[in-house]
Amino acid sequence: MKPLLLILMLGLAPVPPAVGQTTLEAYRTQVASYSRALKIAASRSEAAAGEAAAARTGYLPRLSLAGDFSCAFRCRDGAEPWTFSVLPQLVQTLYGGGGVRAAARQTALGHDIALCEEEFSHLEVRYAAEYAYWSLSAVELYAGAMREYVALIRSLQEVVERRFEEGYIARGDVLMIDARLSEAEYSLVSVEQNREVALHNFNILRGTDAAQPVVLATGIRDTLPMPQRIPAGEAVARRPDHTAALLRTEQADEGVRAARAPYNPQLNVGVGGSWQPAQPNRNGRTLLDGSVFVQLSVPIFHWGERRRTVAAARAARDEIRWTAEQRYDDIVREEMNGWTALVQSRAQVEASEASLRIAGENLQISTYSYGEGLATILDVLQAQLSWIQLYTNAIRAHFNYAAAVSDYRRITVQ
Repeated sequence: MKPLLLILMLGLAPVPPAVGQTTLEAYRTQVASYSRALKIAASRSEAAAGEAAAARTGYLPRLSLAGDFSCAFRCRDGAEPWTFSVLPQLVQTLYGGGGVRAAARQTALGHDIALCEEEFSHLEVRYAAEYAYWSLSAVELYAGAMREYVALIRSLQEVVERRFEEGYIARGDVLMIDARLSEAEYSLVSVEQNREVALHNFNILRGTDAAQPVVLATGIRDTLPMPQRIPAGEAVARRPDHTAALLRTEQADEGVRAARAPYNPQLNVGVGGSWQPAQPNRNGRTLLDGSVFVQLSVPIFHWGERRRTVAAARAARDEIRWTAEQRYDDIVREEMNGWTALVQSRAQVEASEASLRIAGENLQISTYSYGEGLATILDVLQAQLSWIQLYTNAIRAHFNYAAAVSDYRRITVQ
């Protein structure tokens, strides 16, 4: 039993990395390369860039061509039954009420917003990858602890059965150790199932076979550096989602101008022409005419439609502005809560490691005392249960700390 107890006494001692292991950085790269969310975000950015380019064409002259052809069933006054017209036009908008500028500005801001959202998606995907990595590490540690726990009970069971055969103990001790072993084996099955689920999530996230075996190069037992605290104001300035919220506010301002634009005067100039037969078409000869024109449209009275439309746009702008303010408060709260969780989880790691060392020593002493007849089976079982509980607490504390480090790096964009 001494080799097994030596393993228990080592507690959460880190193990050196081996060749062929999956590092955290490599896994993050694989997840980012496979991520559907990042591909969706990139597609949205491309679409926004296309919309911005299309809106800028509103500043350029427009060339259009209209034509029609008709044929009558009856001829009247000797005229030809057919006629046609071709009307090309080149039109330049001199003043569109501010609508062209507002649309171009809105779509340009939309492209910037899409880029910010894509950057924020990178942060979310990185955090998801790190969380899956630490989850797999934690569940593997827990599964290993449960295997050691089962092996420890089986080792004690051999001692109990031998002492029972020799007549030193009663049948009740044998039943207690058998019941404890059955309970531990049942828990081990559940833990192994959780380990398989974590492995599947790990592999699916990076786009590989779900059942592919994985050996992690870094675990939650390893020393993870404490991130540097970032002031809340600086954290807000770093966050792409807050930048996107501010850009949406500017976009909403342009939305008010765009809502007002159709009710402002419109001024266009252009040149055009016409190619068509004379009217009526008596001999089929066609005429080609050209023209220069100026178009002016001045809305006068629309029953208050402009006032109501602009008011609705302003209300939408105010909503977006308050949403941006709420986003600021949320990020400040996230930074403060994230730092608190980080500090507390680190303290829990130190406390759990100290408790685990004490539990390991207590287990060793209880097991030795039972072998010498100085302790009861209940003392040993209680020491075993205390050890596995404290081991579980230590694993949870290490996982909470690793997850808190990743979350704080996401919150502060480190």
